[in-house]
Amino acid sequence: MRRKIILASGSPRRKQLLKMAGLYFTVEQKNVPEMVPDTIPLEKRSQFLAEMKAAAMSVDHPEAIIIGADTTVLCEGRLMGKPGSKEEAKEMLRFLSGKTHTVFTGVCLICDETKEAHSFTSETKVEFYPLTEAEIDAYVESGESRDKAGAYGIQGLGCTLVKRIEGDYYTVVGLPVAEVMRRLKAMQA
Repeated sequence: MRRKIILASGSPRRKQLLKMAGLYFTVEQKNVPEMVPDTIPLEKRSQFLAEMKAAAMSVDHPEAIIIGADTTVLCEGRLMGKPGSKEEAKEMLRFLSGKTHTVFTGVCLICDETKEAHSFTSETKVEFYPLTEAEIDAYVESGESRDKAGAYGIQGLGCTLVKRIEGDYYTVVGLPVAEVMRRLKAMQA
């Protein structure tokens, strides 16, 4: 029997990626505080948050497969989530300018009814070109830095900031869709 699939995320990028992969699913969000214990390594924080989001949603839908995801950016020991303001976005981009950082997308697929849970973290290295103040200002003014880990979106104007990547492009967009689809297929077999 095919189980209902719920994406526990309001991210339009994740929704678009799953649609692009031909998946039939619904979207629901639950307000989950993004509090991570200090004992969780920086590289595993996105997976921890994905697990929290999926677990919270599975309480309401134990028969469904829930997809939880979270993306963070790590550069020189500094973890960057979504900027809270334009100034914070500019400061993040200045910090990333000319450097290589790592994007982590944590994913949790869970079905409480069958007690199946699959969690993993996908990571991709991203190198930025050195950015001028004018480039940073123009990018932030475009509005694209809002609601994005590290204050940029590689799938939009942010592509002009990126010199190269090493790893899964879709991890940077917000969901390593090929791996997600393979794990979903295994859960539904």
